[in-house]
Amino acid sequence: MTFLYKSDPVRGAVWAERFAQQLPELPFRIWPDVPDPRAVRYLAAWEPPADLATRFPNLEVLFSTGAGIDQFDFSVIPETLPVVRMVESGIVNGMVEYATLAVLSLHRDWSTYRQQQQEGRWEAHRVHPAGSRRVGVLGLGVLGRAVLERLGSFGFPCAGWSRSQQQIAGVECHAGAEGLTAFLARTDILICLLPLTDSTRGILCKPLFDQLPSGAALINVGRGAHLVQDDLLRALDEGQLSRAVLDVCEPEPLPPGHAFWTHPQVVLTPHIASMTQPETAVDAVIDNLRRHQQGLPMIGLVDRARGY
Repeated sequence: MTFLYKSDPVRGAVWAERFAQQLPELPFRIWPDVPDPRAVRYLAAWEPPADLATRFPNLEVLFSTGAGIDQFDFSVIPETLPVVRMVESGIVNGMVEYATLAVLSLHRDWSTYRQQQQEGRWEAHRVHPAGSRRVGVLGLGVLGRAVLERLGSFGFPCAGWSRSQQQIAGVECHAGAEGLTAFLARTDILICLLPLTDSTRGILCKPLFDQLPSGAALINVGRGAHLVQDDLLRALDEGQLSRAVLDVCEPEPLPPGHAFWTHPQVVLTPHIASMTQPETAVDAVIDNLRRHQQGLPMIGLVDRARGY
């Protein structure tokens, strides 16, 4: 039995060291060093090889090295093969930090003061209490819940929306198509943390923006394909939205000359909101390996019918 790692080799070296310490009985290889493909039982990859089924006929589990799995081509992944997305503390902590930074910068008019500094203009604006700024999170998975918990500690009225009804202490929870309208109507800062599926692709569009209060702000830390870019630009130019913080785009990187690069109401970061930390990531995978070997459900197991 062999564990194969197919991603950043620098991070892979950290994985190899941790495997040697915690699971010395399981041989660990880094792609493309695969002496015997038939021995590979576990594969961790950002993008698995296209000939996965034939190359590794005895594969038991496919692990994603990231929190998402939309980069996987499920048409070439056997239906019976368990796929596990990355759920680890490093990703969660990083996302909480970024979302908190983005919300506070919007709440405290950071972009406005930065612009005034560049213009040499000293002008104070009213400081609004956190209790007057309503935050809403699309997506109530592990990341969404962690973000809401932290933002609630500042006093922001927090709400969340998900496909199915959830219950979170201190959070106003909405669900389904019937709950989306009420959720959007009470949201001044909208954070997208949805998985990318056929039903969520393009969800950040004009009909959704029109249901937000005038002057609301958007933070997209989901996927670039969630956003209809022209609709966002129109909403910003018309004043329906006041600001947008975008950590993800479609494509990545954006081409030179794209409007987001220089738009005064857009803050753009290069998909760095949260990154898998190799030390905590490998610990999460090793824990899941032990769970798999004991016949226990693995954390992050993907439901293909839902797409996440």
